[in-house]
Amino acid sequence: MYERPKEARVIKTLTKHGNSYALVIDKPILELLKFTPDSPLEVSTDGKVLMISRASDTGRESRLAKSLSKVNAKHGKALKRLAE
Repeated sequence: MYERPKEARVIKTLTKHGNSYALVIDKPILELLKFTPDSPLEVSTDGKVLMISRASDTGRESRLAKSLSKVNAKHGKALKRLAE
């Protein structure tokens, strides 16, 4: 049975960074998430919660879509018959 991992909660404050403010993420959390200083991150919000996640690899998605198109063009009829 799948057991959801316990949430890690840390209380943080914003740090002045030039004319902006920064949220400093501690090294153990970065290691847990496997984020490096050059990891592209996506920041989003629902108006109440700030969400930070690894940005999707659009190049990979593009290559996958191109490959699927090729496979469907070459084998689409056979795959459709197999699905029935």
